[in-house]
Amino acid sequence: MKKRIGLLYGGKSAEHEVSLSTAKAVTQALNFEEYEVHPIFITLDGEWLIGPQLTAPVETIDQLQFDSNKAPNNIINFINAHSEKQFDVIFPLLHGTNGEDGTVQGLLEVMNVPYVGNGVLASSAGMDKVIMKQLFEMAGLAQTPYTYFIRGEWEKNQEEILERCEKLQAPLFIKPANLGSSVGISKAVTRDEIIAAINLALQYDRKIVVEQGIAGREIEMGVLGNDEPKTSVPGEIKPVTEFYDYDSKYKDGSTALIIPAEIPDAVMDKMSEMAKAAFKMLDCSGIVRADFFVTADDQVVINEVNTMPGFTPFSMYPLLWQHTGVSYPELIDQLIELALERYAEKQKLQYNKD
Repeated sequence: MKKRIGLLYGGKSAEHEVSLSTAKAVTQALNFEEYEVHPIFITLDGEWLIGPQLTAPVETIDQLQFDSNKAPNNIINFINAHSEKQFDVIFPLLHGTNGEDGTVQGLLEVMNVPYVGNGVLASSAGMDKVIMKQLFEMAGLAQTPYTYFIRGEWEKNQEEILERCEKLQAPLFIKPANLGSSVGISKAVTRDEIIAAINLALQYDRKIVVEQGIAGREIEMGVLGNDEPKTSVPGEIKPVTEFYDYDSKYKDGSTALIIPAEIPDAVMDKMSEMAKAAFKMLDCSGIVRADFFVTADDQVVINEVNTMPGFTPFSMYPLLWQHTGVSYPELIDQLIELALERYAEKQKLQYNKD
């Protein structure tokens, strides 16, 4: 019997467009002989639109966007649809806030429906760069110096925050704490640039993280699994722009991806060890991409982990696994099986004291 899969994509997020591209790619890799595929589109306004069952891959993202006048348009209808005929698994393909930050995961937990990827804790901790860095510090993982603050602090104590920033070694990277895909990130050196970068980042989040720049190669590694995760070969990012920004990732193709990265075996082993440690510290499951800097003297510094990395066939995470021997369709199948494995384990828990 076919597994009934709900593809959940779009979202009320600055990364809405990225999610649509991911959903399109996944439909093109799913085996429709094995899966019964149902699209669940969340609009930029937060409406949940359940489209007709897909019987073949879509060719354009327009096919994945529905008219709210022709489809159920709220979460209650989604819950009712699951109650009437249960999904075997939900595949969240959401990026950014209200998607990979634990909110949707919490809904799916309450509904007691299996879903692909990380749970509530890992998603929320992985989304908040400050919490993530604090957990990495507890795990003893080397990382670059940083500071952080919230909007209210910036409005009241701008001078004090600027002084904290200027204690870090330039260049600085100023980021919204709870966003991905390099949205709202700026590189800054002078005080005027720092102020402008903070004001930009505050358009996307109330919490801002400021990181000290580091001279090093950008190397990433995929992690796949549940209790016993495995790691992929490493891949190096070589952006033509000053840093790996949103346009470099998704629009202008100005970034070279070198897979596998040319690094010593000892460095690769260290990265694998740190990636697994970060995965376990955040209590991750299914999918993670761990991002590192490797200095000229082969010191490894973890930058962050992404609990829902870019997932088109041309994104780093699937490419890393392709070069490790796992094709894109096989990767999707494995993630679905990992979701069902984790769900089955949770069903063993007792909820009464008798």
